[in-house]
Amino acid sequence: MWWANEFLNVKGGKLYLDDKEATKVAKAHGTPLFVYSKNQILSNFKELLRAFNDKTPLEVKLYYAMKANPHQEILKILKEVGACIDAVSPGEVAEALRAGFSADKIFFTGTSVSAEDLKLIFDQDDLIVNIDAVEQLELMKEVRERWFKHKKIKVAVRWNPGIGRGFNSKVVTAGEKTYDGMPIKFGVEEKKVIQAFARASQYGFNPAGLHHHLGSGWTKQDFKAVKDAVDKMIQKASEVQEQGFSLEFLDFGGGFGPQYSSDQEKFPVKDYVEYICQKIKKSDLGIKTIAMEPGKYLVGDAGVLLVKIEYLKKSYDNLFACVNAGTFNSVPRPAIYSGAYHHIVNCSHVNYGKKELITVAGNLCETGDVFGKEIEMPVPKRGDILAVLCTGAYCKSMASNFNLREIPKEIII
Repeated sequence: MWWANEFLNVKGGKLYLDDKEATKVAKAHGTPLFVYSKNQILSNFKELLRAFNDKTPLEVKLYYAMKANPHQEILKILKEVGACIDAVSPGEVAEALRAGFSADKIFFTGTSVSAEDLKLIFDQDDLIVNIDAVEQLELMKEVRERWFKHKKIKVAVRWNPGIGRGFNSKVVTAGEKTYDGMPIKFGVEEKKVIQAFARASQYGFNPAGLHHHLGSGWTKQDFKAVKDAVDKMIQKASEVQEQGFSLEFLDFGGGFGPQYSSDQEKFPVKDYVEYICQKIKKSDLGIKTIAMEPGKYLVGDAGVLLVKIEYLKKSYDNLFACVNAGTFNSVPRPAIYSGAYHHIVNCSHVNYGKKELITVAGNLCETGDVFGKEIEMPVPKRGDILAVLCTGAYCKSMASNFNLREIPKEIII
C-alpha cells in the first residue's frame, strides 16, 4: 500500500491504526471521528530534524504551523520534543501559550493585522513578529508608542521573492499573481525589503530575521523553483547585511507535505534541506539559526477520519456510498480546492473483493459535498466503516457547522 506508514497498516485485509483495528476504534468512540497518531507525529518531526542535524552545525528551529491542526494535545506533543510555533492570529498565540509554549518560542506571522491584534501580540515578551508589509509598520509604530513605549520587540521581514508554488492557486503565497490571476497579498515585494528593515529599525524595533513562504502542497515538479527561491533568499539576506542589518536567522517557511495520492511525486524534502544547508554554508552570512515552518508535513498523514456508510445508492449508473459526515464539517479540502484528493479505504476489507467505482457522498445539501469521486475500491455495504486518509492537517481546523451539522470529535492514540 503506497499510503502505509507507522500509523496506517493492513493486517488480514483490515485497516489498523497503530496497533488498533479501525472498526473497533469506530465502534468504541462513534463516527464520524478524527483519529490522530502521536507516534506518527513524533516520527515525522524527528525525521525532519534529523535531516537538518545531519547537514549543518547551526541551530535549527522547526516552527509548527499550527493552523494545520491546533489540537491542544498535538501542541503539547510537539512542545515536548522541542518544536516552536508559527502562529497567524492572536487566537493561535493564546492556544500556544495555553499548551505551555513560552512566548520566545512563538513566531507571529499575521496579515492584514489590526491594532487590536498587535496590542495582544506586543504584550507577550520575546515573541517575534513577522512584518508582512512596509505599510504595516506605521500601525506597529502607533501601537508600540501608545502602549509599549521603549519595549524591545524583535521582528522579521516576510518578503515576497516573486516565486510562488502550490497545488492550487488559492494556496500560492508568493509571486505577483496566482496561476488564475489573483493578486497575491502576502509579503514585502523585493524592492522594498531594505526599506522595511530600515523603517523597522527607525521605529524602534529590532529586525533580526528574513522569511519567505511560497505556498502549500509542493510536489517533485516544484523542486527547481523552490531551489531558485532559496538562492534568492541567500542573495537578499546578503544585501540586507551589506546595509548594516545583522540577521540572526533565515526562515524558509513551509510548503511540503505528505503524499495524498498514488500518482503524486512527493517533494524531495531531504534534498531540499541539504540544498538549504549547502547554500548557507557557502555564503558568508554568519547567521546562527535556520528556521522552517512545517505544518501538514508533521500532522497530515498522522490523521484519518472514520465515517459510517448509512446506505448505498445507485443513480444513473453512479454508485454512491452515503456516509454520516459532510465535507464542509470535516474534510473541506476537496470541496474548496480543485485537485485536493484524500484516498479512502474500507476498514473491513481494504484490498480484496470485487471492485467498482464508488463516489463517497456526504450528508450536506451541496453537490460538491463529495469526499471522493469514483474511487476504485471493493464494493462496500451498509454499516461499513470508511477511513478518509491524510486528514490530520487542514481538515478539522477548516471545518464549519454548515447545514448546522456538528464537527466530528477527535481522539489521539
